[in-house]
This record gives sequence, structure tokens and C-alpha cells, in this order.
Amino acid sequence: MGKFSLYNIPLRSLSEGKHEFKYDLDNKYFALIDDGTADVKKGSLKAVVSLKKTSVTFELNFDINGTVHVPCDRCLDDIAMEVDTKNKLIVKFGAEYSEESDEIVIIPEEDGEINIAWFLYEFIVLSLPTKKIHPPGTCNKAMSSKLNKHKVKSSDDDSDDDIDDIALEDDDSSSFSDPRWDALKDVSPDEE
Repeated sequence: MGKFSLYNIPLRSLSEGKHEFKYDLDNKYFALIDDGTADVKKGSLKAVVSLKKTSVTFELNFDINGTVHVPCDRCLDDIAMEVDTKNKLIVKFGAEYSEESDEIVIIPEEDGEINIAWFLYEFIVLSLPTKKIHPPGTCNKAMSSKLNKHKVKSSDDDSDDDIDDIALEDDDSSSFSDPRWDALKDVSPDEE
């Protein structure tokens, strides 16, 4: 992990009490993290890691704020998304590395340090919404017109709404009716 050495925290050499580490997460950081499958490739964030060392544990509190650029799920153009997340990680020494839960990590005692580069990235990605889309009317017009050409229209849909103008709503099963199952609506629960 030589390329991530900036994100090493030497736990063993810290005195008991509170310590603070600050990081600027910019495009260089995301280029280092990118393994070809990364969701976030650009951004500008500030991360403050407050560490509290006790006799047996290290409590790390992450406060990450800034903006990242991710591809829009609809048109694939970059979209800026705000990040404001707070996360906690408990680190303990043990025989070998293991993640006991989302918040508890065991690191080998002979290593004596933890690299937080990947934890920072995970906290950023997990703070983003599931659907990453531009506000209506701001998607790439060329891509929207191509999507419109391939949009499936139902037989009772006479509207020519652009993909960009469709309001995304959560799935509502009560408004969807599959004609293959409509006959079951007439069956009462007492019938067998």
C-alpha cells in the first residue's frame, strides 16, 4: 500500500487520548483509489478523523464534507453531488486482520498501524443516494433524445414525454396492474 502511505495512522506510537488527522481528498486521491470499477472518479472533499486511544481500542470518528462528481444514471454526464457524512470505526489489535462488523476492525498487532484510504472512499460512496440523476430538464439532450427513441410505450400511453421530464417516483405496486394476475383479485381468502 505504498501509494496510500499518506493515509496510514500509526496506532501503536500514539499516546492515550485524543488525536486529529486532516485530509484533502481531491482528484489525485480518487485516481489512486480507482481500480477501473470505482463509482467516484473526481471530487473535492475535506476529511477530519478524530481518534481517541484507550488502553485497548482506538475509536475513529470520520467527518467528511465536500463535493464529488459521479456519472448520471440516465445520461452518463457527470453530476456534482454534495457529501456530508459522519462515520465511526473501532479498531482493536489482534492476531490477524478481520472486519468483525461494519464498525469494528481487528488489525495485526505487529503492524501497529491502519490505512484508512479505502474506509474514506467507502464512507463517501455509501453516503450517496441510490439514484444519481440530474434535475428534470438538465440531462444531456443528445442522450435524452436517443433514450426517447428506445423508450417502451404502453398501448394506452399517447404521451410523448421526454425521458428528462419523467418524474421518478418510488415503485407503487397499487398503481401497477398485471392483467395475468387480475383474476386473483376476485378470489376471497376463505376460498381454497
